[in-house]
Amino acid sequence: MQNFTTAASVILPSAGLQPGDIAVIAVYFVFILAVGIWAMCRTDRSNVSGFFLAGRNITWFPVGASLFSSNIGSGHFVGLAGTGAAAGIAVGAFEWNAMLTLYFLGWIFAPIYIAAGVVTMPEYLSKRFGGQRIQVYLSVLSLLLYIFTKISADLFAGAIFIQEALGWNLYLAMFILLAITALYTVTGGLAAVIYTDTAQTFIMLAGAFVMMILSFIRVGGYSELQVKYMQAIPSIRPNNSNCGIPRADSFNVLRDPIKGDPWPGLHFRALHILATWYWCTDHEVIVQRTLAAKNLSHAKGGCVAAGLMKILPMYMMVMVGMISRVVFTDAVACATPAECTKYCGTPVGCSNVAYPKLVLEVMPTGLRGLLLAVMMAALMSSLTSVFNSASTLFTCDLWQKIRKNASERELMLVGRIFILFMVAVSIAWVPIVQVSANGQLFDYIQSITSYLGPPIMVVFVMGIFWPRLNEPGAFWSLMGGLAVGLTRMIMDFVYSSPLCGQDEYRPEILYKVHYLYFAMILATITAIVAVVVSLLTPAIPKEKLVRLTWYTRHSVEPRMEMDQLNGANEQEPQSDEPVTYDKLDAHPEEKHTWYRRAFDLFCGLDKSQQGTAETVRPTFFSIEEKPVPRNIVNFMGLLMLCTMTFLFGYYA
Repeated sequence: MQNFTTAASVILPSAGLQPGDIAVIAVYFVFILAVGIWAMCRTDRSNVSGFFLAGRNITWFPVGASLFSSNIGSGHFVGLAGTGAAAGIAVGAFEWNAMLTLYFLGWIFAPIYIAAGVVTMPEYLSKRFGGQRIQVYLSVLSLLLYIFTKISADLFAGAIFIQEALGWNLYLAMFILLAITALYTVTGGLAAVIYTDTAQTFIMLAGAFVMMILSFIRVGGYSELQVKYMQAIPSIRPNNSNCGIPRADSFNVLRDPIKGDPWPGLHFRALHILATWYWCTDHEVIVQRTLAAKNLSHAKGGCVAAGLMKILPMYMMVMVGMISRVVFTDAVACATPAECTKYCGTPVGCSNVAYPKLVLEVMPTGLRGLLLAVMMAALMSSLTSVFNSASTLFTCDLWQKIRKNASERELMLVGRIFILFMVAVSIAWVPIVQVSANGQLFDYIQSITSYLGPPIMVVFVMGIFWPRLNEPGAFWSLMGGLAVGLTRMIMDFVYSSPLCGQDEYRPEILYKVHYLYFAMILATITAIVAVVVSLLTPAIPKEKLVRLTWYTRHSVEPRMEMDQLNGANEQEPQSDEPVTYDKLDAHPEEKHTWYRRAFDLFCGLDKSQQGTAETVRPTFFSIEEKPVPRNIVNFMGLLMLCTMTFLFGYYA
């Protein structure tokens, strides 16, 4: 840890902030807190729908902005720029692929989730298959993934900026950021998160756009970048090796399927496996935003808005990282363990410092503070999303299993307390972040999710499109996929990648089977297990699949629920029409002491008394759309897909 701190001080010697920078940061914090308080006062936070789904009354642009900012964290600024500096533009394809997957979310998955009336993704699987073990397994796995990938990556990336720019103790910096983040997440719920995400999206885009313009001016434009990047070779590198030399295909998105970043693995994996898992099925942070939309058309519009914003990271992050390599070649592209340790404290490479180094050493006073505020916005936006979604998972999928008759007030308190627990875990995880942040951050995140995500995606997709899939098939396919994925992940940790110039010593399965190809293999194994086990066990009756599959999403028939304890059928409350977003029950107010009322008002508990959570859970929601909004979002969705196709063709 001492080496990390000392080395970091070496790589960013001019990171001190001027009064103008500090003023910009202060204005940013005041602005974000004001937005959070405004959202807190504007929205009913007294029930599950109001706190966890913002009352399901959010319009398309806040949905899209929140989708984008929740996805783009400080880990993306550092990770995408770092991989761009090390390997070129191909990593930007991950961002463009999201346009198709967001189309899947808005047009295929969101209608199912809305019609089913679910709050979380594990809850959907519980309704679809019955039983508790799948729902509990996915909830616990999601919470662990938040810690091992999302929180750890974002905290490490944010620490690079905060510790060096402000000179604060690392724990003090993390504690202050997490405390402010938790404050408006605990008090405001998803409404505060979405509205602050919207405000922070503007901050991120504005700051990153200024950074991009100044960076391209510094290097002389895109054509000059193409020339100078290929010449950005460090002055000290091993003899008779390719270490430190830019790849010949650095400006190609589609590369050799065997020797390069495999484009079949990138597209089939990114489009049909992990991207679908991330955007459409397992990632509560993302799907929760679409469920908060006021209707299906607004959910689709939010997906289109987020998809079009995903064009920007290639230029604002990936290419800016490549420019940083041109400007600071010896530091960013270091090729020997000694040089890398000198510049950033890790012998495997310093590409992760590409973006922060360019910000802190190139940007003028004021703009430097703006970009630091952008990093804080990205970090806090991601953390608010994680904390709110983790709270939703724990409260709705785990706590209600323990306390089946929990009052509305109890659920609200448990959700807020669990957010504070996640804050504590995040701070405790900082030492792990420091010692495990070797290599390219973005590749680390993608490899971990390649080992754990495919089985979840397969179960969701098959559950929606293949009614014959049953609970034993889903559960044992998840268990089989988890066993195979964990085996590969453990082997990756045991056999670390050799340094540049060293001989390969790992088993062939690790270095000859790219993690993108492994994701495809893992998905195939999971699907085979699901089919075989399902066909060998009884099918689920059709009346229990109403509004839970693609073919029954428009049905208004009552659904026979599968009791989660003993398998008995329990008929859903019948209604003559679908429940709309504003027909949630309220509870009569009770009189309390003034300090009890003040506490309840601050935490949004003033209206949530002793009624159980079931009184605010609707039977189902309508997914019907008015013709004009439907046609507009359909056209914009098609335009988004055409844009994605053009970009891949142009940069192929």
